[in-house]
Amino acid sequence: MSTYAGAGPVVHDPTTLPSDDNVDHYTFCVELKGSQWFLQKGKMIAYYGDIRFEGIGHGRLDRLVRTSFHSPLHASDWVVAEGSGKMLLADRAFDVNSYDLDDGNLTIRSGNLLAFQPSLALKQSIVPGFLTLIGTGKFVAASNGPVVFMEPPLRVDPQALVGWADCPSPCHHYDHGYMTGVMGGLRAMTGIGGVSGEEHQFEFVGAGTVLLQSSETLMAEQATGAVPGEPGVPGSGATTGHPGQQGGTPRLPGQLGDLQRRFGL
Repeated sequence: MSTYAGAGPVVHDPTTLPSDDNVDHYTFCVELKGSQWFLQKGKMIAYYGDIRFEGIGHGRLDRLVRTSFHSPLHASDWVVAEGSGKMLLADRAFDVNSYDLDDGNLTIRSGNLLAFQPSLALKQSIVPGFLTLIGTGKFVAASNGPVVFMEPPLRVDPQALVGWADCPSPCHHYDHGYMTGVMGGLRAMTGIGGVSGEEHQFEFVGAGTVLLQSSETLMAEQATGAVPGEPGVPGSGATTGHPGQQGGTPRLPGQLGDLQRRFGL
């Protein structure tokens, strides 16, 4: 439900929810009419109607996957939603918006892409951690703050970059004057301080559009589909035992889940 200043909550039902549009800044409603959408695991928060969710790789969906999903490294993070009804998408209270591609191509950070129509083809980008959508159709994406659209030539703080459309992939640009100055010397001696947007940028040239989030903080990493490790949540493995007792499944040496998510694997 939505809340407006000076008024009580707005209680939605299937007739009042929008069709393929935002409910508010943080929630998007997809309407299925005997149709299908690709959906990143963990991004559906509720739905009305008869909607089913099938994992990528099921035999019944081979034809759909063959034409629309070409990123095996990300297949385990996605499902196909199909049926009839209205489905609500959200991602940890980040800004959520839909975008339309018209015979175009757009490369987007993999963690920011929530869902897309099968009329678009998803491919693995050569830039680690990014995916490319090609064709005509609608997709839904999240960002840490509203998205700003910019025209190249442009240099971008990597942490603010959401994606780019209809332009060549970026190259790395390093400000060697800054890096070899006072701050660079201190970092070389102490090892303190990482690379910031003032030292390292992505450089875009040519025609096209660059999408930036209005924040230099990446969306927090979280394994998709994970059950929160909290007491009272079924399947979480959390316990309500003695203080200091750890719940959940212990991480074993060699498990690379967090690292794989960070580098788009």
